[in-house]
Amino acid sequence: MAYHPPYKIAQLTVEHGQKKAHLPFSSILVLGFLGGAFISLGYLLDIRVIASLPEEWGTLSSLIGAAVFPVGLILIIIAGGELLTGNMMAVSMAYLAKRISLGMLLKNWFWITLFNFLGALFVAYFFGQVAELTSTGPYLDKTVAIAGGKLDHGFMASLVSAIGCNWLVGLAVWLSYGAEDIGGKILAIWFPIMAFVAIGFQHVVANMFVIPAAIFSGYYSWSDFIRNFIPVFIGNAIGGTVFVSVFYWIAYRGTLETGTRKETKRRPNQSGTNRHGLTRVGLRRQVNE
Repeated sequence: MAYHPPYKIAQLTVEHGQKKAHLPFSSILVLGFLGGAFISLGYLLDIRVIASLPEEWGTLSSLIGAAVFPVGLILIIIAGGELLTGNMMAVSMAYLAKRISLGMLLKNWFWITLFNFLGALFVAYFFGQVAELTSTGPYLDKTVAIAGGKLDHGFMASLVSAIGCNWLVGLAVWLSYGAEDIGGKILAIWFPIMAFVAIGFQHVVANMFVIPAAIFSGYYSWSDFIRNFIPVFIGNAIGGTVFVSVFYWIAYRGTLETGTRKETKRRPNQSGTNRHGLTRVGLRRQVNE
């Protein structure tokens, strides 16, 4: 399976982050909704697989659930979707490379957060409650236990756990950019995501599914959700931005700055001509990744 070396992955991440920041609003709406829904479907699969496993299996049950959870990010990367935690890494990389402004980064994070939340609520309510996939029997017990475990952590514990989560999720997205075929992308995604779930780190979008699923069944409250959301959002932002984007920006800064200067030279002026006075001709490519 073909792959790119790390410095090339850094360049590709900048390009992906720039494209994400320039998506039209209609694409952000649809792809953001799908991103939240896909992660929630992965979590729903996890719960349905492990809820009835014997307690004697101990942490093996967590490993089995973690092994099926990555289907969510696989769907996002390959089928198409926008995920907040992935964007915290990729869009930040584009900002560090001076391809986008801080305002564009914050705008992207805001709208993707909102539409990821709507996608997660859709799955939690319609599949969890209406289809009764998390609201009855051992599936309800497992959903409530998982949500309670997330909410039992204090502010600092949740924040640090979330840093670890998006360090791994950011690396999963990073590695997927390094693979050139579908099989390579699946493998690149699978192991870091499986690791964060098995460890028990907190993921802000995954929590948008499992905590509301418990709330819809009459457990906990929306104030509990918000109390968890704030530190997990901050921790995920630190994990993806600092522990992936900033670290690799420092490591490959020279290569990325050279690429940015070349991009600036190729960019035409407002009259539609380049710096040599030649009119730019060609088809505009639309990329959906």
